[in-house]
Amino acid sequence: MTLREATAADFDAIMAIEHRSFPTDAWSAETMSAELSSPHGRYLVDEVDGAVIGYGGVRALQGGADADIQTIALDREHRGAGRGRALLRALLAAAAERGAREVFLEVRADNPAAWGLYVSEGFEEIGRRPRYYQPDDVDAIVMRLDLRTAVSRADAVKEARP
Repeated sequence: MTLREATAADFDAIMAIEHRSFPTDAWSAETMSAELSSPHGRYLVDEVDGAVIGYGGVRALQGGADADIQTIALDREHRGAGRGRALLRALLAAAAERGAREVFLEVRADNPAAWGLYVSEGFEEIGRRPRYYQPDDVDAIVMRLDLRTAVSRADAVKEARP
């Protein structure tokens, strides 16, 4: 698995995955371009044999108390193999490096695989945004992770390993 910092050269591949992954509510090229160039964001891509097959981004102000997972997407044939988890963990590490103590995200209520990933990594549901995802009228589940607890849990697991 190869995760690396996204560059401007990855833009077309990222947008192609964006449209395949989110056909009814994909981000516009302008929005994605702004995200990739923002000093407050960190975007990573996942590659296989030099081809971008996924990406993810987090927005975290340096020294800020909280961060937001902006997006994670993988081409369908690469889902379910731990790649999304690796992207999420790398984004959480980036948020922690910038001083975040809490991380927030929204996930579609009709995406149980993503919801399950987030719960398994320690996120908890804190609310819902009715009909947030348009034009599909799908609720957003708002989730939060306390990074201090997540780091403590990860350290405990490392110490418990033989």
